[in-house]
Amino acid sequence: MNKIINTLREKKFIPLDRFINIALYDKKFGYYMKKNPFGKKGDFITAPLISNLFSEMIAVWCVAFWEHLGKPNKILLVELGPGDGTLCKDLIKTFKKFKDFYNSLEINLFEISNKLKKIQKIKINSKKVKWIKKIEEINYGPVIFFGNEFFDALPIKQIYKKKNNFFEKYVALTTNEKNIKFLHKKANNNLIKCIKDLNLISIGDTIEYPLEALKFLKQISKKINKFDGGLLTIDYGYTLKKNQNTLQAVKKHNYLDIFFKPGHSDITSHINFKLFSKSLSEDNLAVKKITTQSEFLKKVGILKRADILSKKMTFKEKANMFYRLKRLIDPKEMGDRFKVIFAQKKGKIFSLGF
Repeated sequence: MNKIINTLREKKFIPLDRFINIALYDKKFGYYMKKNPFGKKGDFITAPLISNLFSEMIAVWCVAFWEHLGKPNKILLVELGPGDGTLCKDLIKTFKKFKDFYNSLEINLFEISNKLKKIQKIKINSKKVKWIKKIEEINYGPVIFFGNEFFDALPIKQIYKKKNNFFEKYVALTTNEKNIKFLHKKANNNLIKCIKDLNLISIGDTIEYPLEALKFLKQISKKINKFDGGLLTIDYGYTLKKNQNTLQAVKKHNYLDIFFKPGHSDITSHINFKLFSKSLSEDNLAVKKITTQSEFLKKVGILKRADILSKKMTFKEKANMFYRLKRLIDPKEMGDRFKVIFAQKKGKIFSLGF
């Protein structure tokens, strides 16, 4: 909190995306830089922690995509934001069952938090894995980029629309300088041009502009176009063209005010998947349709795999596995709220899961 208060005392106000960046990624103060937020004892739980069936399906998908690429003797898998390392650990376990793929494989974990990197290194003991801090470090391919709940944690700008006027959302101190509040300042022409060019203006008064996410998509597209491969990403988000305020903070599995102890809670926003699709297409990638996590996992074979595993299980083990599976694919749980998008180099048609 002190870092943000001090910054605001000095600057008077900062744009929302700068506030989120400090709250989450400041080297000393940032939420992701100083704690492990994952799991039951943390602040939220992700799909790989719910069931290793999720990781198995991602592994199967990666092997199938490698086969589709002609089984190159080198394949690079880049996991974007590897969390506590659970997914990577489980992927390696499954990959070992596919000997030719495993022999061709190298893994890069894109992680900027030294704290999380330490946690990942304890969990993942493999010579196949190295850590990177920049997408630019990738210098060969084909490359498979995979992200699960990566893009939702990147800073966004918010623009408030009132009639034909646009105001950028800023953050400032209250009069007593003890609390934080929102402030609307007239948006500059460059920002207005950007949101118009991206066709972000529609019904609703809060426009979300995921500037950081779009920069990452550009960098990733460049690597795929150069080295071949694809991007598969899963996140909660929407496909409807409607302006909405999706900013939220989470602590101990509960939602709270984003100004309540920033630096101690996660701040996320929902992904505008139509915008992602547009951006990737404009960067010359072929984008498969946007689907739901439920449909994707079923098409890759999660139900068949659960059925095979259940035959060797006790009643209690079976009940536990299917309860976890339900959390992943039930439309009322993660099944429909989470969407999946896949982009690949043009001229390649791979559609497993879609």
